Amino acid sequence: MARGRTVGNSSPATGFSDLKNRLLFVLIAVVIFRIGTYIPVPGLDPQRLAELFNAQQNNIVGLFNMFSGGALMRFSIFALGIMPYITASIIIQLMTVMMPSLSELRKEGEAGQRKINQYTRYATVFLSMFQAAGVAKMLAVKGIALSPGIPFYIITTMTLVTGTLFLMWLGEQVTERGIGNGISMIIFAGIVAGLPAASGRVIEQVREGQLQVLSMLLIVAAIVLVVGVVVFIERAQRRIPIQYARRMQGGMVYSAKSTHLPLKINMAGVIPPIFASSIILFPATLAQLFSGVKGMGWLTAISVALQQGQPLHMLLFAITIIFFCFFYTAIVFNPRETADNLKKSGAFIPGIRPGDQTAKYVDGVMTRLTLFGAFYVTLVCLLPEFMILAWNVPFYFGGTSLLIVVVVVMDFIAQVQSHVMSYQYESLLKKANLRGIKT
Repeated sequence: MARGRTVGNSSPATGFSDLKNRLLFVLIAVVIFRIGTYIPVPGLDPQRLAELFNAQQNNIVGLFNMFSGGALMRFSIFALGIMPYITASIIIQLMTVMMPSLSELRKEGEAGQRKINQYTRYATVFLSMFQAAGVAKMLAVKGIALSPGIPFYIITTMTLVTGTLFLMWLGEQVTERGIGNGISMIIFAGIVAGLPAASGRVIEQVREGQLQVLSMLLIVAAIVLVVGVVVFIERAQRRIPIQYARRMQGGMVYSAKSTHLPLKINMAGVIPPIFASSIILFPATLAQLFSGVKGMGWLTAISVALQQGQPLHMLLFAITIIFFCFFYTAIVFNPRETADNLKKSGAFIPGIRPGDQTAKYVDGVMTRLTLFGAFYVTLVCLLPEFMILAWNVPFYFGGTSLLIVVVVVMDFIAQVQSHVMSYQYESLLKKANLRGIKT
């Protein structure tokens, strides 16, 4: 009896210890990531490197640098960041939809998903090697490499590829052993790491008179308002009423009951803006970096057209966000599967026939929700660029970064609460069982 009481009381401590270990793992992973952003690639002239990126920090390269947590500007071993892995994930997911063989793999469950993840890693290696070799060539052409030659190309390419693969592995470990999505946490850490310096620059602009105090207050008010809108919409749900018929199962009679099917407005989360940024950053960064190289002058026009604030950049950004909102929602939510599950459990939507009619109804509701969610995500991501064009507002914490930070924090808090509730629930069950044994 005493032994049973001890086990029941020690369960919460064991559960909270597991939660503490998960949180500690996330913290250690973020610290390792931040340390890596300060380890430079060997063989570079730091002064000329700083001059190159200072001249380009207000365009697409600056956005890429923000996602990498400043690693690109310092040209550290994590200079490529996690973007090659994200780009590879996009390519593999698109191929999964188009290629029947990959589509069959996805239906095989965990084993098929492991195979798809393996293909994603191979694609990451290829893309990171391509980008690393191109960046090494750019550094040599612009005179930043101290000793441009074959050894420099090999060392730089291997260092950048290894850094990206390590971040990919680190993100997977955070997803498995920590809390939240590891890739999103790495991007979140990179964005937040630059906030103190960005805040200091804004305060310095106010002191020097470049930015009025009223303008700064309006910026802060706009950020608070957008955060409130993001939190409200991310928590909003469209609840479809579900009715369970009176049924008999296993000799027991279950009475009819009513519940609901919750559908999120933005089911894709932060994936669309991250994917869209990755798609645009890849060609735009290459065009920006190689625009001054002899024989590649045509890249200058592409580089200028894809800079932040340009109509082409905003148009492509909006189109890719809307596309990935629908694409990713279609991957994570299947109306046909939902309708089949409702039918098997004896549930139905009042006024809608089970089966095909239910699938069509749920698909129509989800399509309207996704359309609204896509326009909401697009507006949040493009709002800072409109403000920059209208009032020349100096934004670091732009719409994409703001959305990523808010949604990742919300998801992180929700998962922590879920862990705490599960531990408390297990503890209550064990105590109830213990009381039953005593009785």
